[in-house]
Amino acid sequence: MHIVAIAGSLRQGSMNRQLAEAAGRIVYELDPAVQFTLLDWADVPLFNEDIERPAPPAVARVREQILDADGIWFFTPEYNHFFPGPLKNLLDWLSRPVSAAQGQVLDGKPAAISGISAGGSGTAIAQDHLVALISFLNMDVMNKPRLTIPFGFSKMSDGVLDLGDSLPYLERQIQAFLEFVDNR
Repeated sequence: MHIVAIAGSLRQGSMNRQLAEAAGRIVYELDPAVQFTLLDWADVPLFNEDIERPAPPAVARVREQILDADGIWFFTPEYNHFFPGPLKNLLDWLSRPVSAAQGQVLDGKPAAISGISAGGSGTAIAQDHLVALISFLNMDVMNKPRLTIPFGFSKMSDGVLDLGDSLPYLERQIQAFLEFVDNR
């Protein structure tokens, strides 16, 4: 099984990137045979039909990684009650047909969503918006359990995320998502 994680923040030290990295470590501890890859997509350009075909190299690379994945796991921050614009841009690229013979690469892919934010919603509002979009793109969304971690800065020490009492919730979501993907 191969899970591709998408951290919605491009910042290398972001809380959501660290949450994705923690999930990857736990997945490996649970089952070393599961491949967990954090997608590198910072070089994906702004979507523009003028450069759509042939796809820019970064877009072609990301599409191939998504196509090869058995499941996609989003780790999204919440910016102004929404998921980040760069994540929407990535999804715009991924939603476009690859060619006349091949559709978009997200079609039917199992998806999970987690998030940590500085505010009190714990990314719940952003996650709801993300679910609306990826459902429209025909992803198979695991709606329960979702992980929302509020007041994320209280879980940071010297720039490092310490999940503390949120860890069992992440572990539960990991187990559920692995089963969700495996049962497809």
